[in-house]
Amino acid sequence: MKNTITKGFILSGLSNIVAVLILSRFFTNEFIPKYNNIVMSNFGLLMIVVWGFAYISVAKNYSKVKWLVAVFAVEKLIYAIIWILWRLNNGVSTIFDEDIMAGIFYSIYGINDIIFFFFFSYVFVKLFQK
Repeated sequence: MKNTITKGFILSGLSNIVAVLILSRFFTNEFIPKYNNIVMSNFGLLMIVVWGFAYISVAKNYSKVKWLVAVFAVEKLIYAIIWILWRLNNGVSTIFDEDIMAGIFYSIYGINDIIFFFFFSYVFVKLFQK
């Protein structure tokens, strides 16, 4: 089980890093910041990459930092809520018309955050029970 959880941390980190770097075209995609210039500014995208490295950095020692795992869960919950609220007020079809990479980004990033919110929450609960 420990090996599976370690892989989950790595997968979470890589999904942040790879998705942001590819879909933002290494921070040159003008359409991602255009549609949410506060959360998804180039600085915001860079911070998502930094979070990805943070997840990977504790992948093998997550059991020693249970409260940091809780922070990861809260961070993912915040991004998920932001995405849900954004999606309730915005469509992605016009974004797809302008830029397919930005359309993909806005279509999926919250789903990723929801999935890993549950993952980090599960890990935290398991660690807390020990």
